[in-house]
Amino acid sequence: MEVSIWLANSWAFLLATAVFIYVVLDGFDLGLGILYPLFAKKEERDLLMNSVAPVWDGNETWLVLGGGGLFAAFPMAYAIIMPALYAPIIAMLLALIFRGVAFEYRWRTKRWLRYWDLAFIGGSVVAAFSQGVALGALLQGIEVDGRAYGGGWFDWLSPFSLMTGVAVVVGYALLGSTWLVMKLEGDIQERARKFAWTFGIGTIGFILAASLATPFLENAYYQRWFTFPNILITAPVPLAVAAIAFLMFRSLTVNKHEYRPFILALSLFALCFAGLGVSMYPYIIPTEVTIADAATPFKSQIFMFVGACVLIPIILAYTGYAYWVFRGKMDPNEGYH
Repeated sequence: MEVSIWLANSWAFLLATAVFIYVVLDGFDLGLGILYPLFAKKEERDLLMNSVAPVWDGNETWLVLGGGGLFAAFPMAYAIIMPALYAPIIAMLLALIFRGVAFEYRWRTKRWLRYWDLAFIGGSVVAAFSQGVALGALLQGIEVDGRAYGGGWFDWLSPFSLMTGVAVVVGYALLGSTWLVMKLEGDIQERARKFAWTFGIGTIGFILAASLATPFLENAYYQRWFTFPNILITAPVPLAVAAIAFLMFRSLTVNKHEYRPFILALSLFALCFAGLGVSMYPYIIPTEVTIADAATPFKSQIFMFVGACVLIPIILAYTGYAYWVFRGKMDPNEGYH
C-alpha cells in the first residue's frame, strides 16, 4: 500500500487543528453550562444563553469534522480507538444531545423550565468530563492486538483519566467565565471575573498535575520531555504556560481588560495542545500505532485532502462571519450593541 508520509502528517495536523478549534469554541459554550448553577436568577441565566445563542450549534461542526476525518483518513486508528472509548464517547454524544434539546426547549416552557435547566447543566458537565476522560484514556495507552482493540470494556477508567476528566471541566469553566467577562457588563461581569480567578487557579493546578503524571505513563513520554537534546525543544512549553498564566491573572485584575483574559485562556489551551502533540507525535495511538501505520493509501488521502482544503476555508469563513456579526457586549434590554 502506497502511503505518503507528508500527506499522512498533513492529515494528522488538519484533524488536530479541527479538534483544537472544537475544544476552544465549544469549550466556552460548555463552560457556560458548567457555570450555570452559579447564576441563580432567570434573567442572568437568560443572559448566559443569549451570549452564545447565535453560534453554539455551529461550534460542533468541528467535532463532526474531526470524527469523520479520523474515519476517512485513518480508519485503522478509528477502528481501535472507538471500541476502546465507547463508554465516554457515547456519554459525550448523549450529553450533547440532551444539552442541545434543553437549550431550545427551556425558552418554550415555564412549568418544565427547572428540568430543562438541569438537563443543560448535566449535559454540559457530562460532555466536558467525557471528553477529558477520553483524552486521558488515549494518553495512558490503548491495548492493540494486531489491527484491532485488544483491551477490555473498562480499560479507559483509571485515576489518570478521571483526573483529566475533571481537568477539562475546570478548564472549560475558565473559558466560559472569561467569555462572560468579554461579553457582559456590570455586576455579572465582576462575578465572572471572580469565577475566572477560581477556575484559572484550578486549571493551572490540573495542568501541573497532568504534566507531572504524563511522562511516567509511558517511557516514550519521559524520553521525549526529559532527555537531552529533546529537553531543549520541550522546555519552552512549560515556561510559556507559566508566562501566559501570569498575564491572564494580571489581566483579570484590570477592569479595562475585557477581551484579554479570554484570548489568554485560549492561548493556554493552545499551549496544552502543543504539549500533547510533543508527547504523542508520531503516534496516533501512543506507542502502538503511528500516523503512517494508520493512514489510508495515497490516492484516497489526496482525494479527500483536496476536498478538505476547499471546505475548511468555507467553514472558517462562515464561522468567523457569525462571530463578527454578533461581536460586542450583551445588553439585558437591547441585545448586542
